[in-house]
Amino acid sequence: MRPGRKLARPSARPRLFAAAYPSLVLAALLALASCAGSGGGKKAAMPPAKPAAATTSATAAKAVQWQHEWARGAVFYEVFVRSFSDSDGDGKGDLKGLIAKLDYLNTGDPSSTGDLKVDALWLMPVFVSPSYHGYDTTDYEHINPDYGTDADFATLCREAHRRGIRIIVDLVVNHTGSAHPWFLESSSSLTSPKRDWYVWRADDPGWTQPWGGSYPTWHEKGGMYFYGVFWAGMPDLNLRNPAVRTEIERIARLWLDRGADGFRLDAARHLVENGPGQLQVDQPETHAFWREFAATVRSARPDAVLVGENWSDTDTIATYYGSTASVAGGDELPMNFDFPLADSIVRGVKAGDGSLIAAKLAEIQRSYPAGVIDTPFLTNHDQVRLATQLGTDRGREASAAAVLLTLPGAPFLYYGEEVGLRNGGPGGDDRLKRTPMPWDGSERGGFTSATPWFPFAPGQQTDNVAVESGDPASLLARYRALIRARRASAALRTGDLELLSSLTQPSPVLAFVRAVKGEKVLVAHNLGDAAAIGGPYAVAATAVEGTVFADANAAPPAVAARAWTVTLPPHATGIWRLR
Repeated sequence: MRPGRKLARPSARPRLFAAAYPSLVLAALLALASCAGSGGGKKAAMPPAKPAAATTSATAAKAVQWQHEWARGAVFYEVFVRSFSDSDGDGKGDLKGLIAKLDYLNTGDPSSTGDLKVDALWLMPVFVSPSYHGYDTTDYEHINPDYGTDADFATLCREAHRRGIRIIVDLVVNHTGSAHPWFLESSSSLTSPKRDWYVWRADDPGWTQPWGGSYPTWHEKGGMYFYGVFWAGMPDLNLRNPAVRTEIERIARLWLDRGADGFRLDAARHLVENGPGQLQVDQPETHAFWREFAATVRSARPDAVLVGENWSDTDTIATYYGSTASVAGGDELPMNFDFPLADSIVRGVKAGDGSLIAAKLAEIQRSYPAGVIDTPFLTNHDQVRLATQLGTDRGREASAAAVLLTLPGAPFLYYGEEVGLRNGGPGGDDRLKRTPMPWDGSERGGFTSATPWFPFAPGQQTDNVAVESGDPASLLARYRALIRARRASAALRTGDLELLSSLTQPSPVLAFVRAVKGEKVLVAHNLGDAAAIGGPYAVAATAVEGTVFADANAAPPAVAARAWTVTLPPHATGIWRLR
């Protein structure tokens, strides 16, 4: 997602603006006709119908299936390579620096307790780009020289895989940078062989960005106008063009062959546009492309994952899983970041009210297709960091971490979140959300031997890995313990979720049951600043068998006639295995 990007809830879809693409109306209609299961003329916000629990159709038997159950329950870690660790003294993080820090993330030794134990890394853009953020790609086939070489990437994959860590990379297919050779050729002449690789027209129809404001999406060059939903430096690719789609699919196979285990897919809602306003997002042709792309990835590497960035409401996100009738887990994007849930977790923790989170979890259960992998998180590189949003309140940060790491799906952590890394300062510069990782409290923070590419965020002297590694009561110690607890419990990793908390009655306690065949656990979080009692809850269990995780003074729940009550200190969590 672009720096400065702001999203609003989608408004009602306006009438099809065919005049914007007079030469492409037929192609659009053909694409609409081919989009079985995409909703046709219905609003994109309508979730797909949930299939029956058991689908035995001939289509399901023939389709190549995903093989990524490894991701269900896995913990991912988002890395901005430029800010993680510098190996060569130029002040910028690089792949060799990341390799040197892999043991911090996961040593590969199941008995170790000094690592985070994450299962996978998401690398923010690492391909060639002229910018610090990398979302304006100018060469999809090679690693940005700031970060190293293609050989360094191969070494990273090898060393990560040796430790049991998978690697997914940011793949930006909505647009390229304006300095990409494709765009330079496309814009060089009306008869260029790549003219139709981007979206051009003779006039400016006056569209503005679909999330609001007055910034235009058509930009002049050489007397003509090209479409770029984010800005003129990022022209949108024409994904109606089969040659462009074929090239994107080739690039995906290339990186899978080089060792990547999947892709985070930027701006996944924005691929094809049919008119102004909301006709610039969530179009049937966009869904058709993702079905085609996903089929290519499944054929090449069925164990690879695709994670979509669809910053929208729950019902719209649900559509990007596609149909589960022929492909278990969805025939489009089998993982999608859960932006509404992230917002609800932060709001619930701020307010000390578990019902805000419970209501969103219930909404997800109603809307998402059965059996898909939810992808919860707290904040990412486009958002004000969690510690800053929560006022650097360690109790609230501890509660947010506990909620995230006890939910179903594949939770993502943003680098530094585990030590309470704050925003770099006030203002809208996205660099403030992507400051260097504080490994220690020294002037250069253990990040580099030179001057860091960007200043450290406030609090670096105390909120750093070295200090917190030596403190069993630190936020870092809590993240490590919670991830170990998640790994030790099949119910926490892959179990269903049964809500116990009220969806409407405010309460500081958020409680639910996670259950899988052979294990059932009761999870309770006190999000408040004072001790609280949760319950009584109706739970089909007779006794506590053991403790999976419990903060100090979090007493085991009491049960009478299968009515369960929990008493928790402020910002405490308890997870108990039930009989």
